[in-house]
Amino acid sequence: MAIISSFNSQISVLTILLVFLPTKSSSTSSCITDHFIQCLNNRSDPSFPIAGLIFTQVNSSFPSVLQTYIRNLRFNESTTPKPILIITAKHVSHIQAAIMCGKESRLLMKTRSGGHDLEGLSYITNTKEPFFIVDMFNFRSINVDIEQETAWVQAGAILGEVYYRIAEKSNTHGFPASICPTVGVGGYISGGGWGTMLRKYGLSVDNVVDAQVIDVNGKLLNRKSMGEDLFWAITGGGGASFGVVLAYKLKLVHVPEVVTVFRIQRTSEQNLSAIAHQWTQVADKLDDNLFLRMVLTVINNTNGEKTIRGTFITLYLGNSMNLVTLLNKDFPELGLEKSDCIEMSWIESVIYYMNFPIGTPTTVLLNRTLRFSNGPSKTKSDYLKNPISKQGFEFIFDRMKELENVMMAFNPYGGRMSEISEFEKPFPHRSGNIAKIHYLTIWEEHGIEAENRYLNYTRMMYDYMTPFVSKNPREAFYNYRDLDIGVNSHGSNTSIEGMVYGHRYFKETNYKRLVRVKARVDPCNFFRNEQSIPTS
Repeated sequence: MAIISSFNSQISVLTILLVFLPTKSSSTSSCITDHFIQCLNNRSDPSFPIAGLIFTQVNSSFPSVLQTYIRNLRFNESTTPKPILIITAKHVSHIQAAIMCGKESRLLMKTRSGGHDLEGLSYITNTKEPFFIVDMFNFRSINVDIEQETAWVQAGAILGEVYYRIAEKSNTHGFPASICPTVGVGGYISGGGWGTMLRKYGLSVDNVVDAQVIDVNGKLLNRKSMGEDLFWAITGGGGASFGVVLAYKLKLVHVPEVVTVFRIQRTSEQNLSAIAHQWTQVADKLDDNLFLRMVLTVINNTNGEKTIRGTFITLYLGNSMNLVTLLNKDFPELGLEKSDCIEMSWIESVIYYMNFPIGTPTTVLLNRTLRFSNGPSKTKSDYLKNPISKQGFEFIFDRMKELENVMMAFNPYGGRMSEISEFEKPFPHRSGNIAKIHYLTIWEEHGIEAENRYLNYTRMMYDYMTPFVSKNPREAFYNYRDLDIGVNSHGSNTSIEGMVYGHRYFKETNYKRLVRVKARVDPCNFFRNEQSIPTS
């Protein structure tokens, strides 16, 4: 993709005007918005008018534009902070204008690619600052080159579209990324990105070879012009701290024409605690072609009593006969039978993992507005470095039954993940990790009382898991953003506040490097949020 130079225009006098404006009146707010819009119009390329792409709060389409990509309904309440306007950018100059005018207007800028930020930070703020959103959903072109085994993918594309376009060209290529097809490319890949092929090919960012980013000066850069430090930072350190990621060039991976999947369920009555214990012994040591996930949930048994159900769901890059032989040798406790296995193409396995019926057309991956839950949610994460005993799991199961709604998914590491240095990318959770643990609570009740209750349940389960997971620091996955582990007010304590969450997401060495990159490319900290990388 060619580098597009930034669009030049005259300097606004808005900064001077703002000094004399009162800070809290509605007329002031309207004045700021009007000047901001005027600046956007002046700075955008006139060949690509921006006027029709700006939605203020008085526009009748504002609610639908805002809400379409709010994936977590916890942040779709009447009390949720709203942007002063949304820019549904279609041209590079629109993003460049947004950055330059945002700086001049002293407005906080949010960039939203798919809306899956688990704390909503791509479209809300908790700081009470006036803010606006640059919505990237119009930037979703996907250019697959099977001959070169690469794909240029813009940040607003969703992963389902990426998978579909790859499979459209080849049934023996894929890309290692999320099992959720509606996740936006920009945020997901910039934060690391994982998927069912990580034990074979590593993370999404381990398979990125180039990128385009618009920096704080409005310049559009590629890997060569941005330099290796910034490229490193936006492939795992979160793009929103450093600029606006426009596109990534992905390295496609090889998949067989036939893969194998299964979904097996076992309950506490079927000796689940022993099976789960054995899973922690072997899951990271199995064949690299095998990803065997364990999901624990609370259900009612046939007697109406609470019990724990373990769902074991897999992707195996091979045929069912080999898979049965492999697991009956290395994990006989699971009791896999050939009749449990289903052979299909890789693209069909993506749909299978989404829990759609077998035979669902692959075009479902193109549906950008699919919702997999109808309620608010809370996510947390942990890393498992040592096996959990049978007794340990029995303790965990008892605590889960007390809390009812908290789901725990254990995603195995090992394989390629253990071969890549923890310093290769900002994502440091490599060798020595058995699994990443994903906590998820979804509820249907409305109101602040219900929200606080379910948030507390999630935090209690997280606390109960303390003896079993990583320590000093207790590590966390950046894509599973969690404000419980620290926030940054970007004031006098910004360095200390940043280290609290920064060390947990990135560990100390990688975090320090991210801070150095941030200080160089965005010294005035324009690109910021409650968990962004500070400048010091």
